[in-house]
Amino acid sequence: MAKIQNAANSTEESIGIAMSRTELFFEKNGKALTLGLIVLVLLGGLWVGYRNLVSKPRHEKAAELLAQAQNKFEADDADYTVALNGDDNGAGFLEVIERYGSTPAGNLAKHYAGICYLKEGDLKNAAAYLAKYTPVKGIPGSVVNAQNYGLQGDIAVDEGNYKEAVKFFEKAVEAADNNATAPIFLMKAGRAYKALGDTAKAKECFERIATAYPSSFEARDIEKYINSL
Repeated sequence: MAKIQNAANSTEESIGIAMSRTELFFEKNGKALTLGLIVLVLLGGLWVGYRNLVSKPRHEKAAELLAQAQNKFEADDADYTVALNGDDNGAGFLEVIERYGSTPAGNLAKHYAGICYLKEGDLKNAAAYLAKYTPVKGIPGSVVNAQNYGLQGDIAVDEGNYKEAVKFFEKAVEAADNNATAPIFLMKAGRAYKALGDTAKAKECFERIATAYPSSFEARDIEKYINSL
């Protein structure tokens, strides 16, 4: 029992480090992803608008309000409470969700709201809003899908629910199977499996990093993790 507890404690610390790697990736690439997603949102809104003249202004307004909330979210001195609730200078993500939750912009706002709550340490609301997000097709949507699953996995780890965490991390790998994000989530899955005492599954995750993503950051010390099992 003590051995399992020690492994769990070690895993929580390691996953915390890996979570920082995830955040670093999205901080470095966040603006590019956001621009791409805004294009997708606008295109989605315009496409539906041409089919239905009533829907067109609704989708465009949703995208406009989403951009206001995103500006608050991406500010150098970001206030995530303001990004959530808005202020005199513009809408927040919760308003976008309340008024336009069924639009592409409203869907993306749910993901952003989950991140804001996570930044504030409110894991319950973070998990709730992240779960409301519906995965979308294409790029950069697939990368956001992966981030969404990964963050839900991080919350599960924080709650000590490693069994649920590995499900989310594996979904994150499948959502965006690329050299930048997949190894991050495979590493998290491997550590979560190790905390569960499933060394075979943990080894499978670590070995996949070594063989499928040999040039990734995670692959540099992967033999150490494999040999520790």
